[in-house]
Amino acid sequence: RAVSRRLACGDVEGRLEAIFGRVRAIQAKSGRFDMLLCVGNFFGSTSEAEWAEYRTGAKKAPIPTYVLGANNQDTLSYFPDVSGCELAENITYLGRRGVYSGCSGLQIAYLSGTEAQEQPAPAHSFSTKDVAELKTSLLSTPNFKGVDILLTSPWPRDVGTFANSAGEIDTKKCGSKLVSDLAASLKPRYHFAALEKAYYERLPYRNHMVLQETPQHVTRFIALADVGNASKKKYLYAFSIVPMSAMDPSELVKQPQDVTENPYRKLRKEAPKSKAPLCAEEESACQFFFDLNKHQGKKRPSDGKDRGDSQPKQAKKPPQPPGPCWFCLASPEVEKHLVVSIGTHCYLALAKGGLLPDHVLILPIGHYQSVVDLSSEVLEEVTKYKAALKEFFRSKRKRYVLFERNYRSQHLQLQVIPVPLDLCTSEDIKEAFIAQAQEQQIELLEIPEHSDITQVAQPGTPYFYVELDTGEKLFHRIRGRFPLQFGRWV
Repeated sequence: RAVSRRLACGDVEGRLEAIFGRVRAIQAKSGRFDMLLCVGNFFGSTSEAEWAEYRTGAKKAPIPTYVLGANNQDTLSYFPDVSGCELAENITYLGRRGVYSGCSGLQIAYLSGTEAQEQPAPAHSFSTKDVAELKTSLLSTPNFKGVDILLTSPWPRDVGTFANSAGEIDTKKCGSKLVSDLAASLKPRYHFAALEKAYYERLPYRNHMVLQETPQHVTRFIALADVGNASKKKYLYAFSIVPMSAMDPSELVKQPQDVTENPYRKLRKEAPKSKAPLCAEEESACQFFFDLNKHQGKKRPSDGKDRGDSQPKQAKKPPQPPGPCWFCLASPEVEKHLVVSIGTHCYLALAKGGLLPDHVLILPIGHYQSVVDLSSEVLEEVTKYKAALKEFFRSKRKRYVLFERNYRSQHLQLQVIPVPLDLCTSEDIKEAFIAQAQEQQIELLEIPEHSDITQVAQPGTPYFYVELDTGEKLFHRIRGRFPLQFGRWV
């Protein structure tokens, strides 16, 4: 069974040498760990000089490190992309909120920032809506039992109820009620938090009502102190965990001797039973700009000719996203002001952090991971969008480069970037990709002209793919790490 060894740490506050030095020492003594999970403030007021060395690649984190976002205005600038991104080699910002599932099958739910005290919530805070959407996305998955790990920066309010003392920290006054609500619903096996500059390992607590509900796994809440604190309070915690999905159910629900009542019991009693979530199609019908209900039962013909009364073939429903998705058109996360055009199966949007003002994305309306997963009718519409964009950009004396990264991404995004015709030839663009790839020791292969990506990649295969508007295509099968911003760099 896949036992993974993880490290969790409290506020780093920009002391990168201190934390990574400690990790190196532990690994030298106890063997390799799979990842380091950081809660609380990863950056501090004096981070800049130390961080520059990691950001430029002069220094490298010893193990894959996953961090939460800013808890204050001062450190916001370190997190360029709200939906998560690679900050430096081996250091990844998870994003505002969501679920990270590693290849081991371990589910890690995370929520960045502190609880908003005003509306609208500032960029370094979360609101009731953020918590509700994270809960819904998980609770609506079939047979949801809980997550393996929950990462938040603030403590949950009242975590000390029915438990061992948290020292000087008054758990009735510190922390966030929204985090308590999230922990009560997500039932994590481990919940890590920081920000209070204190270490507190709470006795494990139950996630079921004794004699009223079938036994469930217990939760261990661990708050960690700040890195390198003068009082030598514990800031780094090592643990081994087998993903819940790989465990024998009877072993998973074993109750330790010192288990306590659930500290959020009141919350659980008050929580209304959530309404059954809408299916993707109903949801999209309610949330698109135009009212799809008028056309229901009769799909809009994509060939321009009305098919009369013939019953359209039932399209296979796209898979459901495991958590909030920033690109499903039906999702509240979509930044609708960026949408340019909506077809039957796809839509076109301006890129949020575009390399140029006319950098656009072609995206499927439903939740598909990559081009290889698309149904024939969606693929047909992608091809129409490409042809229309080629014609449009050529009228502006530009040619486009299109690329897709099916790696550490949730929803298919085809990045389409126009380049002025007089700036470079398609041959120059192709050579730039191949030269940069060689520098990074990435093997980019040319796909024969009339072949298709679906002939070289299986669904679920991570890959990077480039297509020029001449029809030339380059492909790299990702077999390990891959620089997330490679396409943009080129």
